[in-house]
Amino acid sequence: MTRSTTRPRGPLVRGVLSLGVLFTVWHVFASFLWIGPVTPLRELIPGTVLTSYMIPWYGQSWSVFAPEPINGDYNLRVRALVVDENGEQRETEWVSATDVELAMSRHNLLPPRAAGLGTHQSSLLKGAYDLLTPEQRATAALNFFDGDAWLGRMQEAMNTQGTDDSIVVRYIVQERYADAYATQVARAIWGDSVVRVQYQSSRQNIIPFSERNNPEAQRPGEQIAPTGWRGLITMPGQSGDAFADVFRAGYERLEK
Repeated sequence: MTRSTTRPRGPLVRGVLSLGVLFTVWHVFASFLWIGPVTPLRELIPGTVLTSYMIPWYGQSWSVFAPEPINGDYNLRVRALVVDENGEQRETEWVSATDVELAMSRHNLLPPRAAGLGTHQSSLLKGAYDLLTPEQRATAALNFFDGDAWLGRMQEAMNTQGTDDSIVVRYIVQERYADAYATQVARAIWGDSVVRVQYQSSRQNIIPFSERNNPEAQRPGEQIAPTGWRGLITMPGQSGDAFADVFRAGYERLEK
């Protein structure tokens, strides 16, 4: 009869196991705080630690469930004004940044972070656009690109066309982010010859649940938030080269 002996774990193994347990406890607790309703418990995590940990890798929400599930698709299209080798300007075709992103994530167990940027930004821009007055929307469709203060001029014009300046601020902020993203997309595709960009956010609802069994049912038309031509914006911390390495590969895959 043989006696089995269990070898005691060394300090390194015990340390690794302890760290693993602590990380698991922290992750479950952080996910609980993030997913659940906002309560004073969140104050246990100081500053922006919780947000920095959960975004972008662990962000979750209940928006896929009733009573308000996701019921539409967002699209962000980009085109540019470029200068050719003869010094002449030409407008490019529209490119769906969202389609490029989907090409990067399709059949990919580890899709890059860029596989969701445009869709997310399109949702934010469209939501801010929907709050504008008809006069402010008409201003958004105009061209603003001359000089360094074109975004401020658009904001000043919109402030005179409504009574709630906070709505204008919200829209201008999203225009700034959308422009910075569109600038990266344009340069990734057409290079340094880009001198101006134009982007277009849209939403298309799915077939209503009540029509799900109707073979002739068609999706509602796109709801478009048009914008005019814009100057180029680069946000602090952006890396055009790193973005282009990822986005260009998805664009070329889509074009094949």
